[in-house]
Amino acid sequence: MYNKSTKKIIHVIIIIVIIFAVFCVAGVLALKYQVEGEANLPFEITKISIIESVEGIENSGHEERWNFNVNQNNDIYIYIEKNSGYGKTEIIDEITIDNILINKTNNRGESKIYKPVEDEKTMFKNLEENEITEITYKGELESNIKQQKISNQGGIVVFRYAINNISEYVSNENEEIDYSKLLQLTNVSQEDLQTKLTFNITIKLTTGRKYQATIELDIPTDEIIEKGTVGEEMTNLDNIVFKRIEN
Repeated sequence: MYNKSTKKIIHVIIIIVIIFAVFCVAGVLALKYQVEGEANLPFEITKISIIESVEGIENSGHEERWNFNVNQNNDIYIYIEKNSGYGKTEIIDEITIDNILINKTNNRGESKIYKPVEDEKTMFKNLEENEITEITYKGELESNIKQQKISNQGGIVVFRYAINNISEYVSNENEEIDYSKLLQLTNVSQEDLQTKLTFNITIKLTTGRKYQATIELDIPTDEIIEKGTVGEEMTNLDNIVFKRIEN
């Protein structure tokens, strides 16, 4: 009787230990996934480039020699390539950038997000009809950034973060003006521009699977005030973690 009871208790303890171990392993794997995300993605972000620039928009009906509203623009290019180590062919259905959050140091200027435009001379125009809260690039045989199309085997998605009317330049003095110096000439500081831009990027495949990551960018660089145009490339992207959100 005693032996039977003892054996039963031991069996119960063993079962409890096994269940506890299973839950521990599952918890560790879940935590690892939350930190590291998908280990082998069909497509991956290989580079993010940011082109920072300054432009002056001339005001109409002025009498001064120079009368500009000053914008500071940040064109964000995200490079997506096929993962050669994935092992099989997948096809991009669409790539979406949404949930865009703008955390700016102060309220000077007007923060806007823009899509590319179909214009031969320029990639972006800071106009109301081009404002967006999200943007989707459809997977096609060939990429066409201006039409928001990306090759279904990888390409580039682009959008603009702009601070419009950050300052105003009015003058009758100079015969010529260096547009790259407009921030300096209007006493704009780095603090006036500094922004943490956060957004989600979702890669949807034709199989219906979706992978999503959150990207954070600190822009612009402090060189923009002095130089007027700055190019920045980021290739160390270990902090971008994709997770599968649909199977």
